[in-house]
Amino acid sequence: MTRSTTLLDDLLADLKAESDRLWTAVSGLDEAGWATPTPAPGWTVATQVAHLLWTDEVAVVAAAADTPDGKQAWDELVLAAIADPLGYVDQQAFEVARLSPQALLARWGRARDALPAALRAIPPGGKMPWFGPPMSPASMATARFMETWAHALDVYDALGIEPERTDRIRHVAHLGVRTRDFAFSVHELPPPEDEFRIDLVSPSGDQWSWGPEEAAQTVTGSAWDFCLLVTQRVHRDDTDLVASGADAEQWLTIAQAFAGPAGGGRESRG
Repeated sequence: MTRSTTLLDDLLADLKAESDRLWTAVSGLDEAGWATPTPAPGWTVATQVAHLLWTDEVAVVAAAADTPDGKQAWDELVLAAIADPLGYVDQQAFEVARLSPQALLARWGRARDALPAALRAIPPGGKMPWFGPPMSPASMATARFMETWAHALDVYDALGIEPERTDRIRHVAHLGVRTRDFAFSVHELPPPEDEFRIDLVSPSGDQWSWGPEEAAQTVTGSAWDFCLLVTQRVHRDDTDLVASGADAEQWLTIAQAFAGPAGGGRESRG
């Protein structure tokens, strides 16, 4: 087994664990439960799950884009997205959310089963197209983990369920660090020239670090709060994160680990 295969298997195992927990939370809901509003304005529990299943389905299409039939299907998706770049993805979530709870769960189950097989079928070193730069199977699995974790948090909040704090969120933290320059560019700001030092404490108490130890600008705090911040599930003022340096502090006000336009974020609890 190659190292890349091991990495992908680990990512997919963590994605399944996170997705399984969400599945357990929603599988017994009645229609009223699925219609429960979540912290995202206008999004219900059904909308959150619909977004995840639709994106999984699209990732499966993208993974097969190097085949004749797959290329046509992928090209059609891209053209639809180009026609409505700011509203297309959300609109798909609202459309899918109209399904009955039983149909929604069944479709999500099929998408969850299809995604790992589709990513494993990509040849070593291969990449798949996406709505931005092409992605490796491991990068896609990381992105799917991040979205599953973040949207599940909104569902748990709506249903009054305490989220499970595990070190699986390292995938989210890593993605949050890697997307630093992207966050600046989305806001039409020049990315900082120098690297930052990021030191975070994991849910289990481990220390996670990125960047050179001698970096002049730093970010420290809990990995949980950092992951909430880069997925825009918390306001900067409601975290325990400490930034040293003007650029590092600015980053914490605009950070986003997800692709697309800058999100609206969440209002401060204070």
